[in-house]
Amino acid sequence: MSALSDSGFEEDLHTSPAAASSVRLTSDLQECDYEESCFIIQRHNELQFLAQNCLARQPQITAEARSKLVSWLIAVHKQLKLSFESCCLAVNIMDRFLITTSVAADCFQLLGVTSLLIATKQVEVYSPRITQLLSLCCNSFSREQLCNLECLILLRLNFRLAAPTLAFFLDYFTSRTTGYQTDGAMDKMVTTQDRNVWKEPEKKWKWLACKVCELSLADYTFNKYMPSVIVLCAMKVAKDLLKTHSVQPTDNNAGSSQTLESFCFQEYPTFEAQLLFQQCTEDLKLLVSLNQDAVQDFISL
Repeated sequence: MSALSDSGFEEDLHTSPAAASSVRLTSDLQECDYEESCFIIQRHNELQFLAQNCLARQPQITAEARSKLVSWLIAVHKQLKLSFESCCLAVNIMDRFLITTSVAADCFQLLGVTSLLIATKQVEVYSPRITQLLSLCCNSFSREQLCNLECLILLRLNFRLAAPTLAFFLDYFTSRTTGYQTDGAMDKMVTTQDRNVWKEPEKKWKWLACKVCELSLADYTFNKYMPSVIVLCAMKVAKDLLKTHSVQPTDNNAGSSQTLESFCFQEYPTFEAQLLFQQCTEDLKLLVSLNQDAVQDFISL
């Protein structure tokens, strides 16, 4: 299965109210291949799934607490060998639930693992066992509590789980700019011990961009940016970090590949959008500078 379909949003191609009501969107979809159609749908839905200011009405949950929980979820998804898509979707589900419902501080970790369980049911072939997830929380919660919260989350979100994520746009943009389709291989590459895989500049660039996206996932500052903006800016920051000014597409896909710069101007052509893009880029540079240890291994390989 293509990594671009991991979010399970194929039903939106036909059932999304936005797609049905927009003549322009429908026309665009008819002229595109499957992957580009998926991209158009997800770009169209970004604002609907954006969890901006999700902590505004949370008296017991702080940005620092959210950062710690998301960082823990990132570590858990790696330990369980889940896809980056599952991790990103779990954070989106958690953040959107926080907009709807006040959560006590002592139940925040339960919300995190429950969101991860829902995300894996949407993305993975096999979800982690509930007992396995509860053991990661030192068995502080019961199976009944987790299942009840799962039902509540689904009701609060109206079962709308096909959110555009960082992982989706990272797969799409890297495949279009370099002609190299990851097909879920990114997660394996990030954790590999084989240093030889980093010798190819294109791969090194993509996985450094993935690491920058991962850092942004845990930082509440970036909840105000749409995922596609963060990904394009992360790719630019990664490119600058590696002093790589151009990434050449592979020969067999040269005709369909685009440069990173062309994507930026194509997706954000207005002056206001360019300012937003610049602001996000600067925020990511600051984030990377504050997390030098996390990216240094990627840069020095």
